[in-house]
Amino acid sequence: MAAIQVLMLVPMVLGLAGASPVPTSEPTTVERGCHIGKFKSLSPRELDIFKKAKDALENTLLVKKWSCSSPVFRSTWDLRELQVWERPVALKAELALTLNVLEAVANTTLGDILAQPLHTLHYIHSELQACVPGHSTAGLRPRGRLHRWLHRLQEAPKKESQSCLEASVTFNLFRLLARDLKCVASGDQCV
Repeated sequence: MAAIQVLMLVPMVLGLAGASPVPTSEPTTVERGCHIGKFKSLSPRELDIFKKAKDALENTLLVKKWSCSSPVFRSTWDLRELQVWERPVALKAELALTLNVLEAVANTTLGDILAQPLHTLHYIHSELQACVPGHSTAGLRPRGRLHRWLHRLQEAPKKESQSCLEASVTFNLFRLLARDLKCVASGDQCV
């Protein structure tokens, strides 16, 4: 049985070895080791934990005076407008800002409530690392809309107050989980 399988595989492998790669103008959509597809939907238990954290964050915002000079996450923020390879890059930046802001809140208040959501977000962020093309890959420099979004996320901590960042991250949390993460996890299927 094994000998038959080997005999069937040899011609196929030799045929593929002689074939040249198909040139593309865009990077491949899934990097080696990228398993982000498992995050197409979070469990009801995880979503409930995030809802409790969001409710607690909103309660703390009620007692704070906050305002933003411009929204960090605009209502027009939609990963479907990006190329498939750009989406994980944008999500990674969105997650990084979210983690930084929520960790600061957890260190001062709400540490118990934010512990599990932070753990889950760190896990998603680490899994996303394998899906983001490296900077050494030629031609993968952020341009256009992606460049503007990344710049906005990078500049937000410098331009906005901590309270503004907390509000922005809090109000964006479920969009990040339900729409942006799902879109990246769906790959080419997110249209």
